[in-house]
Amino acid sequence: MTPLLRNLKKGDAIGIIAPASPVTDDEISPAVRILEEAGYRVIKGSHLYDKNGYLAGTDQDRLTDLHDMFLDSDVKAVLCARGGYGTTRLLNNIDFDIIRKYPKPVAGYSDITALILSIYKMTGMIVWHGPMLRGITGSKRYLKTLLKQMSADGGMDIRLSKDNVLKEGKARGILLGGNLSMVCALIGTPYIPSFEGSIFFIEERGEPLYRIDRMLTQLSLSGLLRGVKGIISGNFQDCGEPDSIDTLLLETFSYEIPVYRGFPAGHGSKNRPLPMGAEAEIDTESLLFRVDAFMDKG
Repeated sequence: MTPLLRNLKKGDAIGIIAPASPVTDDEISPAVRILEEAGYRVIKGSHLYDKNGYLAGTDQDRLTDLHDMFLDSDVKAVLCARGGYGTTRLLNNIDFDIIRKYPKPVAGYSDITALILSIYKMTGMIVWHGPMLRGITGSKRYLKTLLKQMSADGGMDIRLSKDNVLKEGKARGILLGGNLSMVCALIGTPYIPSFEGSIFFIEERGEPLYRIDRMLTQLSLSGLLRGVKGIISGNFQDCGEPDSIDTLLLETFSYEIPVYRGFPAGHGSKNRPLPMGAEAEIDTESLLFRVDAFMDKG
């Protein structure tokens, strides 16, 4: 049974953790102020500001913070401070039974793709590919959008641009995906979900074109793209010319499914949150991307 997520309400507490690379108080304090000004309380993980080389503390301490946020009945949602590296080191020791027993919205992107996809795979819970706290200043509107989605009763309709349609079509399926590098990093592990029947979303940052090619080829050869119903490509920041990315997408997804590029999500100043695991539909004729209701009204 898919765990139901309770709507976030004003006055609720939001937990902050750093499952990957370290952060400082100065780096996340602007986002904390946004949360508080929006009417939420903030509870910081006990090891939020720990530093262990390129990691935000030891694996055990980062894991403890994750578990504690789900065990704490006062915490109603969990946001990640930043990505970087380190999330995959935790996966084998996450107690997914805790998350299944005490479901609550959780969000992040980049390296956190490993966490949100593994939670979806192991529990069926809807998770968010969306903003984190570090570096939020230029894209604070999307953090507010995330809070709005977590508080919503219904779904959402997003208008698309005709100029960004690479291949026309209409498709319906489960919205899944995330950072391309991290999706590939999960191949061969028990933590990667099936993308068959999905609307598959990918984004990336700072990878040269040949690596994008290699990762898309790896996904194709793995068989994970078999049965994908539609493609939504997000930001590919500093990954080469957009036209070259488009060519790779069309080569990879050469069969008859809709392919849409330039969706404002992922690395960069525009990072629209997306509820992974929700039912979605893309229609390039009506230029509409629709996501069904994803929160419990109770």
